[in-house]
Amino acid sequence: MTDRAPHHAPHARVVPLRPAPARPAPAPPPREPLWRDLVGDVLRTERLAQERTLKDVADEARISMPYLSEVERGRKEASSEVLAAAAHALGLGLGDLLSRAHGELVRVTARRAPAPRVVPGPARDGMCLAA
Repeated sequence: MTDRAPHHAPHARVVPLRPAPARPAPAPPPREPLWRDLVGDVLRTERLAQERTLKDVADEARISMPYLSEVERGRKEASSEVLAAAAHALGLGLGDLLSRAHGELVRVTARRAPAPRVVPGPARDGMCLAA
């Protein structure tokens, strides 16, 4: 027996394996806006529409200017008393403020809402009462 190196075909090439190209990860679904962001946007939009300064509105609402700024930027979760005071300083009721924030929520989420899921099967009309 002789020790010989293994014989390779004269034209054979060794090609290293390459990993398959990575697929980009799917984008995460857009996050729903936070209520404090929506309310803050409404307050800021209204204040700017009235061409009023942050200081003017904060003084009238008896809120510190830095705190009102944080509320407008959605950084603070303000109490209903603070929101009502800021709204009243802008000539709005608390209901007006919350209604506008709700309208903005509907507008923003309607653009990206998935189509309603259809469940196959017979249609069922009527009411079900359980005791």
